[in-house]
Amino acid sequence: MRSSIHALVLGAVLGLAANAPAAEGRRNAAPAVDYFLFTSFRGNGEDGLHLALSTNGYHWTALNGDRSFLRPEVGGKLMRDPSLVQGPDGTFHLVWTTSWTAASGKVFGYASSTDLIHWSPQRGLEVMEQEPATRNIWAPELFYDAAKQQWLVFWSSTIPGKFPETEATGDNGYNHRAYYVTTKDFKTFSDSKLLYNPGFNMIDATLLSAGDKYYLIFKDERKNPVQKNLRYAVADQAEGPFGAPSEPFTGDWVEGPSAIKIKNEYLVYFDHYTQPHYYGAVRSKDLKTWEDCSKEMQFPPGHRHGTVLRIPPDTAKALTGRSSGK
Repeated sequence: MRSSIHALVLGAVLGLAANAPAAEGRRNAAPAVDYFLFTSFRGNGEDGLHLALSTNGYHWTALNGDRSFLRPEVGGKLMRDPSLVQGPDGTFHLVWTTSWTAASGKVFGYASSTDLIHWSPQRGLEVMEQEPATRNIWAPELFYDAAKQQWLVFWSSTIPGKFPETEATGDNGYNHRAYYVTTKDFKTFSDSKLLYNPGFNMIDATLLSAGDKYYLIFKDERKNPVQKNLRYAVADQAEGPFGAPSEPFTGDWVEGPSAIKIKNEYLVYFDHYTQPHYYGAVRSKDLKTWEDCSKEMQFPPGHRHGTVLRIPPDTAKALTGRSSGK
């Protein structure tokens, strides 16, 4: 029944969008409708990729009856922090955290799809080969660098002893910085490099292109003293170098940022992971002044952090058909 209700709601949204010009009496064409997709996971990430759809970025409806679209098969066989981006050729690329530690390999998960329903075989892609002591590969994120026609994959890792001055500031000895590789084809990769060191423990970086600048948005992971908030750093190129970190622009105990511009405002979503647990967001028109708009957001129950992106209307309609069992 729940799946049928979701299908009716989504079908109504998509149907209204498709028939809007006729409803206007053929005189004025209705503005084009944007479709937004949010990736997420449930629990610890055991059952894989969940997707939610929206036409305004505020109200999100679970797809496929809130069942998984892709179950994890590589690394530690978890699928946390799923990052999804559509490439210039229309292919969707997905990366994710496969395990809590590097005990099952210093890898992140990778798969691709042309329709988000049928997926390529999963691969565990190894990184940090030059740092054998690396403790973890957390929250890999994708960004397509159009200027260089290549992909960036970046994540957070702790290398014991690497930044001794901040070793006591995090949880359980973790002391993360952001690292990255580049690729053009997801077959050949550059060596792992340091992407950003803000001078303190950081995780969950995401990258937003705005104007001619690149904003690296990330979680300040310091616990002693407590920060656990979001900040950003700015660069002229996707690979940096990035400048000094900003002041916090969210409250504490939030993580997993994902950013997008919708109409005339930027939204940065986050997972408020302590009690009360909720998925929220802040918004800005200039990336300087921020307003919390969490109370205006509606997410499926149990939604955990992933990424937001625009998708083509035909992809949205196909996913809706999947939700209704067609």
